Amino acid sequence: MGYNESNLHRDEAIVLDLHPHWIMLVKSVLALVFTTAIGLALLVWMDPDGVLSAILRVAVVVGIVSSLTWVGITWIKWFSTEFVVTTDRCIYRSGVFAKSGVEIPLDRINTIFFSQGILDRIVGAGTLVIESAGEMGRQMFEDVRDPVHVQNVLYQEMEDNENRKFDRIGGGDALLSTADEIAKLVELRQQGHISTDEFESEKAKLLNSAD
Repeated sequence: MGYNESNLHRDEAIVLDLHPHWIMLVKSVLALVFTTAIGLALLVWMDPDGVLSAILRVAVVVGIVSSLTWVGITWIKWFSTEFVVTTDRCIYRSGVFAKSGVEIPLDRINTIFFSQGILDRIVGAGTLVIESAGEMGRQMFEDVRDPVHVQNVLYQEMEDNENRKFDRIGGGDALLSTADEIAKLVELRQQGHISTDEFESEKAKLLNSAD
């Protein structure tokens, strides 16, 4: 299940849409395997009769059910957690019924850095930290897939976002300059320095150059 595109702003596009790395599930799965193995060993080797055997069987069942529950809860958490990078924002969402999330505009991000242990480097996971201007200035995201790549994508999108802002400013200046020139033409026509035909011709030239 990907990020709901109806939540995007106008002209905003998704660049990355990631669930956490599968290493997030490892602890719960290992606990299930360990509990099941110990339980089977006890069932094979222990005396089937007696109070102690009955207690051990109950303990084995409780341990396996608890481990299965942990696996299920962890999987739901993994499935319902999204780390999304768009052309405008970095978005983090988690939860099925009770949801929580963080949105960081790209133009407010100051620094991005990551950390990886030995196991993280082997499997391609890590922790990403984003420092930004604002009330929640430092956000840590654990079990991120390929944090080096995510860091590079974020920096590239920050640069592209900044360039788009400058392009919009430049376009606005061009439109303002064109409007000023047309206003001058209107004044010249009103003063009788140019004819209506000359005014229309020069105005058309200005509008075409603005396009």
